[in-house]
Amino acid sequence: MAKRGKIARNEHRKAVVARYAGRRAGLKELVRRPGTPAAEREAAVRELAGRPRDASPTRVRNRDAVDGRPRGHLRKFGTSRVRVRAQAHAGFLPGVRKASW
Repeated sequence: MAKRGKIARNEHRKAVVARYAGRRAGLKELVRRPGTPAAEREAAVRELAGRPRDASPTRVRNRDAVDGRPRGHLRKFGTSRVRVRAQAHAGFLPGVRKASW
């Protein structure tokens, strides 16, 4: 089980990313576009740098939906590898079988 503070901070980061997503995408497009004038591009880069650090989507951590475990996250199930294994053994994941060889 992860610390509640770590989970809460990650949820806060998700909210900040959502709040700044539209403007951030517009600025990134201005910087990326080859026809943008240099002065406008520099202004966009400065504005991006002035945004909060947590506005970047790469700062959000994928965590287990049940207990917040940060490592071994499987996107398909939204949980960690440990929880997926336990649920698969218990038969809670339809179509998932234990591989044996």
